[in-house]
Amino acid sequence: MEIEGLKLVQTCGACPEQYDVFDKDDKQVGYLRLRHGLFRVDFPKCGGEIIYTAGPEGDGCFDCDERDFYLSEAVKAIKLKLNEL
Repeated sequence: MEIEGLKLVQTCGACPEQYDVFDKDDKQVGYLRLRHGLFRVDFPKCGGEIIYTAGPEGDGCFDCDERDFYLSEAVKAIKLKLNEL
């Protein structure tokens, strides 16, 4: 899937639901993970700086009505971080 020019590749569907995020040059710029009700965004990859957190209703995966919102918020956080560099 693509959001605002960044490519999200789902690497696990549930428990945790997680994604790797890549820029137009296929460079990894983010790692998204929802587990135990905590959604976080690491920059630029897993174990990097945590740049966004949230507490969606979903526990190991998003509820259907919240996925688009939180993935869009994650992309916004990554793009803000990229603009700082």
